Amino acid sequence: MSDPHELVIVGSGPAGLTAAVYAGRANLAPIVVEGIGAGGQLMLTTDVENFPGFPEGIQGPELCERFRAQSARFGTRIYTETVDRVDLSQRPFRFWTEEREGMARALILATGATAKRDDIPGTRDHELWQKGVSACAVCDGALPVFRNKPLFVVGGGDSAMEEGSFLSKFASKVYIVHRRDELRASAIMQQRARENPKIEMLLSHRVSVVEGGHSVESVRVVDLKTDLERAISAAGLFFAIGHVPNTRFLGGQVATDEQGYILTTPGTTLTSVPGVFAAGDVQDKKYRQAITAAGSGCMAALEAEQYLSHNH
Repeated sequence: MSDPHELVIVGSGPAGLTAAVYAGRANLAPIVVEGIGAGGQLMLTTDVENFPGFPEGIQGPELCERFRAQSARFGTRIYTETVDRVDLSQRPFRFWTEEREGMARALILATGATAKRDDIPGTRDHELWQKGVSACAVCDGALPVFRNKPLFVVGGGDSAMEEGSFLSKFASKVYIVHRRDELRASAIMQQRARENPKIEMLLSHRVSVVEGGHSVESVRVVDLKTDLERAISAAGLFFAIGHVPNTRFLGGQVATDEQGYILTTPGTTLTSVPGVFAAGDVQDKKYRQAITAAGSGCMAALEAEQYLSHNH
C-alpha cells in the first residue's frame, strides 16, 4: 500500500468534482474514485436548463465532463473504480476498490442517491428512460417537450404531490397514479393537489406500460378494482417514489438517518466521524439539485482543508 493520500473523494457528481476543484486549487492533490455511475444523476439528464452560467442550457453529460476537466486541470487524479469498503476506525482511513487498497487522511463522501423506479415496461434503460420518463420533475418538467401536454406522476407521498403541483405549471393535465385507495401524503399536500384543477388522481390504479417511439406517447393504466385497462395520451411519466442514498458500502460506520442519508452537523458537511465529510445528495434529501450539490462540495473541500491543516 502506498503512502496515504491527503484527501480522497468518493463519488464524481457535481458535489465530488466541485470538491476536487477546490481541493486541487488548495494543493491537496485530491484523488477522486468516481464509481460506476460516474457523473451521478446528471449523466441521466439530457437538457440542463437551470445550472447558472449556461443561458442556452447544456446536456447533463457535457456538464459533467466540464466538471471533470476543470478538476483535472488543478491536479485531481480520477480513478474509474468503485469503493466497496472503508475502515474509518483507524487513522489514516483505509478504503478498498476491486483494483486497489488505499489510505486517506481525510475523506469526502459524495456518492449521491439513486432514484427508485418501478419496473414498468417502456420505462427501463434503453427504452423510454430519459426520453420522457424521468425521476426528477424539478430537473426536467419545464422542458419544451412537456409543455401543454398531459403528464403522469407515479407515487402517493408528499414528493408525488409536490411533483404533480410543479408539473401542473407546464402540463395541460397531470395524472397522479397510486396503487392504494388512500394517499400517503400529508393532509395539506393532498388538499393542495386535489384542489388543483389540472391534477386528476387515479387511485387504486397502476401503470402497466409506457408506449412511444422516440419519446413517450401514451401511458396504459389498469384499474385495480375492475381490471380494466386503458391508454391515455401523454408526453411524459415521472417517478416520485423516493430515493436510496448510496451509503451501504460504509457499513454503518457513519451516522445516518433511518433512510440511510448521512447526517451532517447543520450548516456544515461534518459527519459523525472527524475527518469524514459528506456532500451532495448522499446527505441532502430535500433539494437534490446539481447547484446545491456543487455548493456542498465546495463546503466539504474547504472544511477538509481546514481539518488537514490542524491534524498533521
